[in-house]
Amino acid sequence: MSGRPAVHDAAGSPREPDDEALLAAVAAGDRQAFSTLFLRYQDRLHRFLYRLSGSADLADELANDVMLVVWRQAGRYRGDARGSTWILGIAYRMGLKALRRVRRRRRLLTFVSAELFVHADTTADPARELADLLEQGLARLSPEQRLVLELTYYLGLSCEEIGRVAGCPVNTVKTRLFHARRRLKHILPQLERLTPPPSTEKGP
Repeated sequence: MSGRPAVHDAAGSPREPDDEALLAAVAAGDRQAFSTLFLRYQDRLHRFLYRLSGSADLADELANDVMLVVWRQAGRYRGDARGSTWILGIAYRMGLKALRRVRRRRRLLTFVSAELFVHADTTADPARELADLLEQGLARLSPEQRLVLELTYYLGLSCEEIGRVAGCPVNTVKTRLFHARRRLKHILPQLERLTPPPSTEKGP
């Protein structure tokens, strides 16, 4: 039996603890309080993030990530706003960051499609074949070249920021980025020729 005191309304009937009380309990490490909060916000976060991103899969992933942040950072909640406002604020910021990552990836896929003379619709989810070719192409680059491409297009870092991460001058970053793009231009058409066309056979 739980030692936590019951919460009652004005008539003396038991009621669910509010978000603020749950966040205070989560900050103290109460896993049951977190479970209650998780179930309370699971659908709400999914709907909010789906409206923001337009992707059900991304909304599912982000909803779980948001609640992980809530678990880790509940102690930072100071009660300056409603608990729901604090949680949805986290979701909004994480959703925007995820959208920027998706757009940067599409920029790289657009570059790949241009080299392969593929007219990709960048307003929709990238074709899996194109994404697979990109992953194969990145795998054939040197670690240094792959790093600068991924930090540029996936994380959106500037050349100065990449230089600090990689511990090299900005001009070195720019040189690696130039050679990485040129190398991709060379190997992507080769990979496309090696990729078997999709089967057009129909089942019985």
